[in-house]
This record gives sequence, structure tokens and C-alpha cells, in this order.
Amino acid sequence: GRLIINLLSSFRALLCTCFGNLGLLDLLPLPSKSNKTVGAATGDTGSLIIAVCVTALYSLICVVGLLGNVLVMYGVVRYTKMKTATNIYIFNLALADALATSTLPFQSAKCLMRTWPFGELLCKVVIAIDYYNMFTSIFTLTMMSVDRYIAVCHPVRALDFRTPAKAKLINICIWILSSAIGVPVMIIAVTKETDKGNIVCTLRFPKPEQNWDKVMKICVFIFAFVVPVLVITICYGLMILRLKSVRLLSGSKEKDRNLRRITRMVLVVVAAFIICWTPIHIFIMVRTMVDIDQKNLLVMASWHLCIALGYTNSSLNPVLYAFLDENFKRCFRDFCLPYRSRLEQSSFSRARNSTREPASVCAPATTERPPA
Repeated sequence: GRLIINLLSSFRALLCTCFGNLGLLDLLPLPSKSNKTVGAATGDTGSLIIAVCVTALYSLICVVGLLGNVLVMYGVVRYTKMKTATNIYIFNLALADALATSTLPFQSAKCLMRTWPFGELLCKVVIAIDYYNMFTSIFTLTMMSVDRYIAVCHPVRALDFRTPAKAKLINICIWILSSAIGVPVMIIAVTKETDKGNIVCTLRFPKPEQNWDKVMKICVFIFAFVVPVLVITICYGLMILRLKSVRLLSGSKEKDRNLRRITRMVLVVVAAFIICWTPIHIFIMVRTMVDIDQKNLLVMASWHLCIALGYTNSSLNPVLYAFLDENFKRCFRDFCLPYRSRLEQSSFSRARNSTREPASVCAPATTERPPA
């Protein structure tokens, strides 16, 4: 009986060291081992179930996120007519998401081995990627919302502002701005040995460490969540007023439908991000301001669920593009079913010659300049 309890206790310690100190995540204090009977065994069993579920979810997120986001980037790069201003921002978002999901195998290995075996360099890289993903994602979504606001409310000004070249320049500026947090985090990320002899990957703040840690979390909450969400809310509030007051936004019904469709897609992607990231931001603020029992099984389960939900957003976006945007849907189908796509393209070309329909957006790259 004692052997089983000790074995389950080791799994509890394993859970508490898993996924805790990467990116914004603080290492949860390890609960003290107890030889007390049924209560301890029940808690350890619950912790083991949580650990198994989280590991399985992370594996699924990694596979779907990497494949989906790489496919999104391929579609934007491969096809000339996909190089619109909105899709350039989507490329930036997919790049950040792909980088974030690429860190999950390291976190899984850390969890299974109960130590960080990859050295300090990879520790710095993995933590920095988490912060870069957080800031580049929300900054990109904010710019996508501003972009849609200009397209809907100021269509004349949009002709000069909404170009692929300017979208690329803005993406570069987003990464430079995100470096304001990414580079310092990379510098202070270290590996250190615990009292139990395990190596952990964590952030080492200047003294007093607790105060600096609290200041950093508050700043991240304000600049990576509150301010961007406020800007996004204002942009979409103004767009809704515009869409309700004007029956036809552009000169043709087809362009108007396309404008509304893209605006709706961006809104859904933004809403998904806010839904997935709000719980972890709130949880971190609660833990920062209030002393809660982090050994409680419900608290632990809620904490890891919030973390997994944040990473889930990185694999959710490609699915949203496939369902909400016909152009991405065609490109995904062309990539996954190339032979069928060529046959359809051949039939489509013959039909177009007689009916003068527009060419497929996922036709191979040409010298034609894409629309903004």
C-alpha cells in the first residue's frame, strides 16, 4: 500500500513540475509528500488523470497546430492572388502560432523526465518564443482589426493604406515591438537545480524577485491583453455602426459581400483569441494579487486547463480559415488533393474559356499583382 502511495506521489510532483515555468507560467509549488492514506491517494490519482489528459491534449495541439499553420503560410507564399493585406497579417499570425506549437515537444519531454534536459540555450529560446507568440499574436490581430476598420469605414483611404507591402512592413514592426519583452525574457531565462536535484527552466528576476515578477505580470496583462482588446472593441464597434447605417459599402454587390465576409472572418479569429486567452490572463492576475491554495486539486486542474486553452488557439486558427474563407479552403484542398485539383482546374479552365469566369485564386503564381 505504501509503495502505491509513494508512486502516485511521484506522479503528483511530476504534474506540478509540468508546463509550469515556460513562458508566463510559474512553477507550481510541489505539494509535500504525505503518507496519509486514502485522501492522499485520491488526490494523487486525480493529479495523474490531469497529467495524462494535459499531455494528450498538448500532443494533439502540436500536430494540428504545426501542420495547419505551415499549410496557411504555404498557401500565402505559393499563390500570388493570396498575397492580400489581410492574408499577409494571417501569415504573421500563423508564423507566431507555428513557433509556439513547436515548443510543445520540449515541454512534453520536460514533463516526462521531470527535469529540463535541453540546456540553458534552449531554455531561453523556448521561453522567449512563448512571449513572442503572445505579443505578436495580439498585436497582429489588433492591426487586422484596424485594417478592417479602414476598409469598411474609410474605403478611399484604404486604397493607399491597405497594400501588401505596407502589411509586410507592419509585420516587421510588430516583431521589433515584441522584442521589447522577448529579448529581456531571453536574457533572464536560466536553468537552475532544485533542492531535489531536478533542473528547472525559469526566469530569474533582479531582487526583490517577487516584486519584479508581479510588475512584469501586470505589464503583460495591460499591454498584451487589456489595451489591444480595447482597441479591437472600438474598431469593431465603429464597423458595426457603419455596416448598419450603409446598405452598400462599395460600388458593387460582389465586392460588398467579399468585404463583409473578410470582416466576419477576422472578427471570429479575434473572438477566438480573446476567448482562449482571457482565462489564463485572469488566472495569472488572481494568483498575483490573491494568495490561493495552489495544492488544491481543483485549482491545479483549472490552471492547466487555462494553459492548454491558450495553446489551443494556436491550432484553432487554421481550422477557422478553412471554414470561413473560401480561398483558404481551395488552397488547402489543392495541397491535400493535388491530382483532383489539377483535374478540376483543367475542367474549370475549359469552362472559363466559354463563360469568361474569373480564374481560381489558388492558381499557380503569375506576374499579376494581387488585390489589396
